[in-house]
Amino acid sequence: MDKDLLKLLDLSTQDILSILDTADRLKAETKAGEKHDFPSGKILAMIFAKNSTRTRVSFEAGIYQLGGHGVFLSNSDSQLSRGEPISDTARVLSRYCDCIMIRTYEQEEVEELAKYATVPVINGLTDFAHPCQILGDLMTIREHKGKLEGLKATFIGDGNNVANSMIVGCLKVGMKVSIASPEGYHPDQKVLDFAAAYGDDIFQLFDDPKLAAAGADVIFTDVWASMGQESEAEKRRIAFEGYQVNDELMALANPNCMIQHCLPAHKGEEITEKVFEDHADEIFDEAENRLHVQKAVMYILMKR
Repeated sequence: MDKDLLKLLDLSTQDILSILDTADRLKAETKAGEKHDFPSGKILAMIFAKNSTRTRVSFEAGIYQLGGHGVFLSNSDSQLSRGEPISDTARVLSRYCDCIMIRTYEQEEVEELAKYATVPVINGLTDFAHPCQILGDLMTIREHKGKLEGLKATFIGDGNNVANSMIVGCLKVGMKVSIASPEGYHPDQKVLDFAAAYGDDIFQLFDDPKLAAAGADVIFTDVWASMGQESEAEKRRIAFEGYQVNDELMALANPNCMIQHCLPAHKGEEITEKVFEDHADEIFDEAENRLHVQKAVMYILMKR
């Protein structure tokens, strides 16, 4: 991993596995009440253009557990909302802080922030990518399954930021990937081009969820209307009819198939309440592991 974590496309397989191995160690130390080997007093600036529960709390708790401090900046807390260029914000925060995490809309904004910052930048979420989420998912799958390579991962629903990062992350660690999304809601073309290089026996894109779910070891899903898409909610409910993760779909997957959902869930839409609750332990392990993988990313980037 270079200076930053902007998207999983930038990471090698070894980078991802190193993050997961570090996260496993930090999680074990936390559970044992052991102090992490990390320099105290590091400052993490946290820029939030989008609301958050898991990203906010996991990063703030994570930097505290590492012995540092998080500074929360919402739109109303910074001069970005008054038109200050992201390039200037990057150069200012680099003088005050040891790392910057940003949760925003445009991937280009994160890339520009990293271009001008002299400290590491972490993508907490954009409309294109959600790298920390998928790192947490991979950690959870490995905990439950004991491995990653050779497993089949399926995503059912909107080809959004989670789907984009899921495709890249799962392929890079040796998993097979299938996606089911309706026409007009496919993953980003850059991601599909990346995936196509793996061949049809490793990556498949379907419009039929049943074909995608066949033989799956883990099924991912997400809400049909993400943050900022509320006005499209009714249109999307119509488009995604038949893309629900339910008992019928799970019956096509392998026995002991896992569910991963980045949360919050709209139970009764993309997933039934029964399937959600049947797999709640996996889903909330996934939520917890956001904390540990993000600590691992901060540990690797800031300890250099």
